[in-house]
Amino acid sequence: MKQLRIRTLVGLFVVAGVLSWAGARLWDSFGTLPAVPVAAPIVLGLIAAVLAATALSIRSRLRAQRERRPGAKGVDPLLAARAVVFGQASALVAALVAGMYGGTGVFLVISQFDNPPRRDQAIYAGAAVLAGIAVIAAALFLERVCKLPEDKDNNRSAAGTA
Repeated sequence: MKQLRIRTLVGLFVVAGVLSWAGARLWDSFGTLPAVPVAAPIVLGLIAAVLAATALSIRSRLRAQRERRPGAKGVDPLLAARAVVFGQASALVAALVAGMYGGTGVFLVISQFDNPPRRDQAIYAGAAVLAGIAVIAAALFLERVCKLPEDKDNNRSAAGTA
């Protein structure tokens, strides 16, 4: 499984932000703009919390197993792989969603920040961007926790035979 790259996430964020900003400008020229849901930052925050809790749980179980504590439960490799895949998928979607809300928020701040309903929408969009960044951070932490250590013996034997 390949490690998630920050460049990919930043690229998705920027592209989604630019497209969302342009879409918001176009949509607003027709007279209306879809509202930013209040639940957007809440849902993203819950996903970040689930990812962080999963990472902390797996990390503590791995530490207990490494220290050979009595009664320590090991981590099923398939569970760890599924957790990493969930984290990577969540990070990719969060980068897209945060970019989308970021572009919309920038449009709202630039165009009509003095309008109270639009200001509230800009605040919700900003909170969604922050929550999306939290999802990405939690996913990267989960990926780091589940990363296998490098096998130094295999590297030495392969280098010695070459």
